[in-house]
Amino acid sequence: MIKKKHIVFLTGAGMSAESGISTFRDSNGLWENHAIEDVATFEAFERDKELVLEFYNARRKQLFEVEPNEGHNLIAGLEQDYQVSIITQNVDDLHERAGNKSILHLHGELRKVRSTVDERLVYYWEKDVNVGDKCEKKSQLRPHIVWFGEAVPAMNEAIEIVNSAEIVVVIGTSLQVYPAASLMDYAQPSAKIFYIDPKPSISSSGTVTVLSLTASEGMRELIENYL
Repeated sequence: MIKKKHIVFLTGAGMSAESGISTFRDSNGLWENHAIEDVATFEAFERDKELVLEFYNARRKQLFEVEPNEGHNLIAGLEQDYQVSIITQNVDDLHERAGNKSILHLHGELRKVRSTVDERLVYYWEKDVNVGDKCEKKSQLRPHIVWFGEAVPAMNEAIEIVNSAEIVVVIGTSLQVYPAASLMDYAQPSAKIFYIDPKPSISSSGTVTVLSLTASEGMRELIENYL
């Protein structure tokens, strides 16, 4: 049996933008009219649990209103010919719904919650989370989201995945949120790297091919001319 090439996708907010999911960096640093420090830090959660929970409840409800876009579906289609791994900064489930099997969520998942006293206690959750909803250790539940200022537990696993790839494709990320933005640096010297974004923050170089396109346009271009 011929071993399939391993292609790793690093996806950010621009991957899901075509599905109608908002990105906070598109609107003067506001995410759905909220400042990041008001809804995406642990300090914000401690200060106003109800506000933070309502914010993520609304994001979770939005998942029932959106669908994977062409970009997601094109990535899923590559599983026929490649070993495909996805490392995403996104907290939606659109890659899963498109049909991909190997997905690592760096920054958490909207459809999960966890304990505030034991991060190992993670629960699948589709309804609203309210003040007073508690884990089995009687502690308030919080969104299973990596907030700004918190460690990224999956980072080491992500580095290993990138390091094993023959092809790395970065889609829809500003390459400004660390440590996720550093993942591309862990690719093997022999790996081919592609960066797809309508407003790319880097230029093509000897090791990186930049495609100044949306996620769906870029995936079409990648498949037709580079893979």
